[in-house]
Amino acid sequence: MSTGSTSGATGPFLDVRDLRVEFPTEDGLVRAVDGVSFTVKRGQTLAIVGESGSGKSVCSMAIMGLHNRKSANISGQVILEGEDLIATSDEGVRALRGQKMAMIFQDPLSSLHPFYTVGKQLMEAIRVHQPVSKDEARKQTVAMLDRVGIPNPDRRVDDYPHQLSGGMRQRVMIAMALINSPTLLIADEPTTALDVTVQAQILELLKDLQRDFNTAIIMITHDLGVVADMADEVVVMYGGRLVEHGPVNDIFHRPEMPYTLGLLASMPRLDKGRAARLDPIPGLPPSLIRLPKGCVFRPRCTYHDNVPDGRCDTERPDLLTTAPGHEVRCHMPPELRRTIAAERLGARFEETA
Repeated sequence: MSTGSTSGATGPFLDVRDLRVEFPTEDGLVRAVDGVSFTVKRGQTLAIVGESGSGKSVCSMAIMGLHNRKSANISGQVILEGEDLIATSDEGVRALRGQKMAMIFQDPLSSLHPFYTVGKQLMEAIRVHQPVSKDEARKQTVAMLDRVGIPNPDRRVDDYPHQLSGGMRQRVMIAMALINSPTLLIADEPTTALDVTVQAQILELLKDLQRDFNTAIIMITHDLGVVADMADEVVVMYGGRLVEHGPVNDIFHRPEMPYTLGLLASMPRLDKGRAARLDPIPGLPPSLIRLPKGCVFRPRCTYHDNVPDGRCDTERPDLLTTAPGHEVRCHMPPELRRTIAAERLGARFEETA
């Protein structure tokens, strides 16, 4: 598992505090992100995991300032190098986007403009933030395409997106995100729909570029294998809320939130026989309009009977520290949570670091 490079990072580079994103609709108020807080240091990778609809992408788009403030209620703080992006004007955030922070989206084909060459799109990104000539912008573009592993970059710079393979389009998206050397990179499912070998190449590329630029990365993914390989810390989201947060080794080897246990138990394991069945989480994620009153995971949790007085039905659990840097939102006592995790994970569970 990655340990990341945090040299020179004495404090958080990005500090997200009590972030809330709500969307008023005809059916009710959609609480897509409900009081999420975390920090990221320079050179560190934070992974945000959870099922579809848990609020991962909405959270990342709020950090980037991509929500329309006329249709979304956004509160809390997103502090990037001392500047609160929530309190900053749209123009101010737009000036930072691409220069200080950038995002790699899930689908590069829909994110790249089909009518313009990839070189023209990269050159435009350069000239928005840098006072350089077209010739200099083209030189920087070719150099960056070469840096991200595009073969024959001096020729490919004049290709249109549809002329490139899926892996090459994803590399172009990474080049576009890094062309102005941003210090924060958000990667939203960067390996979706790519074959396994191309996935490995893209992830290795992100690691190399992080080492070169000391970039802070937020990785949004469903793939826990990617998390194990890339992340220093992990945020687990469910129903718009942060339910567990800790170092990657704690999340994989000492998890305590039943939802996190469910995600890990759903993964295929090499230490089990071929006939062993996966253990999926029962039920479906909750509606973000009609969230349960108590613990959001209560309708799908098989351990709520261990909590007396029906607290899981009526009382929202607080996010409490269970070990240094490890936070859990659950009513069960820590000792019971660890016993359950040891039984569920077997040999993979580590009681101590």
